[in-house]
Amino acid sequence: MQRIPNAIQLTELTADRLADLYAYPAALDAPWVRTNFVSSIDGAATAGDVSQGLGTPADKTVFLLLRDLADVILVGAGTVRAENYGGARTDAARRRRLHERAIGGHPDGAPPPLAVVTASAALEPGSRLFTDTAVPPLILTTAAAPADRKQAIADAGGEVIEVGGVACTQKAILAALAERGLYRVLCEGGPHLHGELLEADLVDELCLTTAPVLIGGTARRITLSAHEFQTTMRRRHVLLDDDGTILTRWVRR
Repeated sequence: MQRIPNAIQLTELTADRLADLYAYPAALDAPWVRTNFVSSIDGAATAGDVSQGLGTPADKTVFLLLRDLADVILVGAGTVRAENYGGARTDAARRRRLHERAIGGHPDGAPPPLAVVTASAALEPGSRLFTDTAVPPLILTTAAAPADRKQAIADAGGEVIEVGGVACTQKAILAALAERGLYRVLCEGGPHLHGELLEADLVDELCLTTAPVLIGGTARRITLSAHEFQTTMRRRHVLLDDDGTILTRWVRR
């Protein structure tokens, strides 16, 4: 059987070794943007209109590890609504261990906040984003967003941060996170936010799970943008699970 170069069986890895494979660079002084997506073999980013429909046990394992490693989880408002996001559920003990090893995590084990991008501040104050979270979400919006919406978000416990006049600019988004010392950025989508970050040349790496399934239909890809571009990536590793799931990590060349 022909082997995939650098491929590793997921079952052969200890928890610490898996964390090492996904560690952020040491001593960051600026945001490092990692994106994480799951796709079918034929390129669908969703099944039944949600990414959870493509999930596998291996994908869930890495999904949770990436959240434990991150300082902040960046996500678009459309994905928050479609996936019914609540606050991140992370492993406090593992977050502390990762911090002690200087590869991620948090000294107190606290979960990373969600940073939600919404130019119009169109979020429901009664949603799980605000009612089911251990840390207040950061709401990245614009000066032009309706003041009553921003006030309602603040009243619900969100921290409202303006990162543009009429549009949320990608550099301003990352600058706002950097001001708060949130350098280990994990972007979970959606495709439009991913495309905007890529088009602005601000994505440092992509973690991609390929689920062993064909979807067909008209499901979106993991990236949508107004213009075509090419970003050359280098494969860092390939992990294989017994059910056929393939987990890859790609870094910008």
